[in-house]
Formats: sequence, C-alpha cells, structure tokens
Amino acid sequence: MLLNKRISILDFIKTIKVDIVLISSYAVVVGIFDQYGFLDKISVPIGVTAVFGTAVALLLGFRTNQSYERWWEARIIWGAIVNDSRTLVRQCVSFFERSNDSYEALVGEMANRQIIWCYALGESLRKLPFSHRVIKYTESNKTEAFNIPNALLSEHSETLLKAKEKGMVNDFQQVQIDSTIARLCDSMGKCERIKNTVFPIIFIAIEKTSILMQDPFENQPLDTPMTDLAETIEINIRQMIGETDVPEKKKPTDYYVL
Repeated sequence: MLLNKRISILDFIKTIKVDIVLISSYAVVVGIFDQYGFLDKISVPIGVTAVFGTAVALLLGFRTNQSYERWWEARIIWGAIVNDSRTLVRQCVSFFERSNDSYEALVGEMANRQIIWCYALGESLRKLPFSHRVIKYTESNKTEAFNIPNALLSEHSETLLKAKEKGMVNDFQQVQIDSTIARLCDSMGKCERIKNTVFPIIFIAIEKTSILMQDPFENQPLDTPMTDLAETIEINIRQMIGETDVPEKKKPTDYYVL
C-alpha cells in the first residue's frame, strides 16, 4: 500500500526538535573552539576516521535490518491473529449442533471471549492497564490469572470440552477447533517473545526510528496497531454470529494506521 497523504513538516520538526537543538549546540561549540584555536593541536589520523565510519555504517545497517524484521514479524503475527479469530468463530458457528438448546449461548460465549482476548493481549503487550471492557468481562466471568490472555484461551478449551460433552461436536470437529486455539496461543507466544527480547545497549543510541520499529508493542507511533486490529476482529466476529448491533470501524485521526 502506497501512502499519498503528506506529513506536515511542522510535525516532523516537533518530533526531532530535541535532536536539532543538541546537534546545533554541539556544532556551535565545536565551531567556537576551532575559531579560537583550541582544536589546532588535535589531529586524528585518517585511518581512524575510516574505521570509525565503517563501524558506524555496519551498526546502522544491522540495526535497521533487525528493527524492520521485528516490526514486520509483529505485523505478520497479528495478521495471523485476525485470520485465526475469524476461523475460530466460523468453526463454532458451523460445527456446533444447531438443534441443541445451548447452541446460541456457547457460540456467543466463544465469540465474546475471543473479542476480549484480542483487546487483552494488545493491552498486556503494551503493559497498559486493562480497559473497562476487559475488566468488566473478567470480573463478570471471575477470570483471575497472572496472564489474562492465556487464561481466556484456557476458557475457550473448557467451553469446547463442554460442547463435546453435550454432543454438539464430534471428535474431528473438536480437534479442528482446538488446533485453531493452539495457533492463537502460538501467536501470543511469538508476541511475548518479541516483547521480551532485549537488544544490546550499544545499539540503542544509533538510530531513533529503528528503536521504535524494533519494539512494536511499546505504545509508540510505529507500533503494530493491535487495538485497531482488535476492533476489526470484533466487527468480523459480531457479523459472523449474526448480531445487528455492530460497532463502526473507527477512522484514524492522525495520518495512518500501519
């Protein structure tokens, strides 16, 4: 996707204003020292500058490549979460025995829990307090755990077992749905790996944009848009289970959703 909307130069300057002040101050100080002869006795061999420049280039290249890979991997993972969330609800709608009195209750339970799971995972990765809707759901369902998203997936499995005991799914259908839940758990683990993998401190001062890209779960402008994706999943799920009160997709107020 190509972006055509232009970014204001003022917004760009606001982002780098601290860097501009620091670099300008450094340049002025060096210029004054050079003007008054304080630097005349200092000489740096050209070989040293060549080695230093090569080292900086290598570090910048490493940082940029690794940062983009981490950012893109996070985007791929959340793309898989979107797909698997749709698949999970579609399987429940299609596989559960419709003639059973518990059909609507169990399908609605799985769908609503999956919606909450998406929001809870995004908020936990960003280390933000859980939103009102997540707290309301966990309190009403008495979900207590250190890792709320993982607990919600466990509740998925318990509901699936309940459906099996009621004769609403056969063994093959149970395995299919459980495989989807396992993929969601796998995606969650990948997100946690990216979140908790630390880069050496020497690379942190190299390039600010790459720092933002290498940590796609830090609630920064270049984050993976997990809340936006969770909203998309919610809309898809509610439409799949036949609800008419479907929230509208929120449009970004500033620039783009990456």
